[in-house]
Amino acid sequence: MTARALIIGAPRSGSGKTSVTIGLLRAFARRGVKVRGIKTGPDYIDPGFHEAATHLPGLNLDSWAMAPDLLRHLARGQAEDAELLLIESAMGLFDGIVSEKNRSGAASDLARLFHLPVLLVLDVSGQSQTAGAIAYGFAHYDPGVKIAACILNRAGSERHSKLSGDAIQAAGIPVVGTVLRDPSLILPERHLGLVQASEHPEMDAHIERLADAMEASLDLDAIYAAAKPFNIPVGSTERSLRPPGQRIALAQDAAFTFLYPHLMREWRSVGAEIVPFSPLADQAPPADCDVCWLPGGYPELHAGKLAGAENFKTGLARFAETKPVHGECGGYMVLGETLEDAYGVTHAMTGLLSHRTSFAKRRMNLGYRQAELAKDSPLGRKGDTIRGHEFHYASVVSPGTDAAFATIADGGGKLIGPTGGRRGLVSGAFFHAIARG
Repeated sequence: MTARALIIGAPRSGSGKTSVTIGLLRAFARRGVKVRGIKTGPDYIDPGFHEAATHLPGLNLDSWAMAPDLLRHLARGQAEDAELLLIESAMGLFDGIVSEKNRSGAASDLARLFHLPVLLVLDVSGQSQTAGAIAYGFAHYDPGVKIAACILNRAGSERHSKLSGDAIQAAGIPVVGTVLRDPSLILPERHLGLVQASEHPEMDAHIERLADAMEASLDLDAIYAAAKPFNIPVGSTERSLRPPGQRIALAQDAAFTFLYPHLMREWRSVGAEIVPFSPLADQAPPADCDVCWLPGGYPELHAGKLAGAENFKTGLARFAETKPVHGECGGYMVLGETLEDAYGVTHAMTGLLSHRTSFAKRRMNLGYRQAELAKDSPLGRKGDTIRGHEFHYASVVSPGTDAAFATIADGGGKLIGPTGGRRGLVSGAFFHAIARG
């Protein structure tokens, strides 16, 4: 089976791409189409919504962090047994960093690499005929990126829709429907952006409403026809992140919610076994595992419960005496001595590393990172470069006395300095690993 594929892009964040994508995923699934979602960039929230809409695993494809051959490999895997791939852009379609050609992190890189058309979502609130100029600009900005059609989003009335749509079509770009302004279609938000799909108590009902809106507002047949057959060359796993062990104890509950979907898929594909356990349920990593991974999440929301999870803390310390333990972002915070929550209350963490973190003293840290490993670790060998991402508001209020885990630079190669910590077999950093450099 050869899937068809289409990129869903927009001029900026907040245009409604995610709601449109989720609604389309469910609407096509209702029709019996085997549809899957992909999110461009390092956003780890939206693949969970894609999975909730399709009941099939989501995927991130990041053109800065992932080499082209790895992108091809992962994309082909997502296309297996699928009829339609909807690839949701992060931010604006052309938004990325200054980097080598087609390695900017922008969704437009994938449009060029995979020769895929773009379905442009235009938020037309506060404008009408000007939407035609915006669409025209997108259609002519880059000859390597084809705009197949437009969706008008958040139109205030049928008249508003006609004024905007006529201007766009006069510019030679098809319009495949209009979604009228409806506050009930907006996804909820929290301090790190959108609430994760697993946290929304009525997520399936919300997705059903989105699908209803897309079915009523958009020409699904025209959208399917705009997608292009997804025939791309075979890729390679050479730059993929190797599994940190054969049996991986993975912290997994409301405090530890995030590991990039492609990592779990690739680790399992080469024979690694992932064994989940719950620190919030006071479970220790299983002793028959050979590495423990504490992923990102929201430990600051559960700091009191984690502080009281004595079996988890003592069991993790016992595990770390003979086997590697690694923490990313939230996991790194839990490996430290203390965590101050948003209310200024300080909670004792595992103390396996000596740093202290605070969510009360907030400062956003966001961006691509290149990490050169200081020593052998679950992420790779000493001197290896790992590409990844940081997104957190928590701050290190005391760096502690541990040796640095890695030296990091930003996406453009500008040196930032030492990051994270390591002591014995324990390591961690705010850095989320995506792929080998």
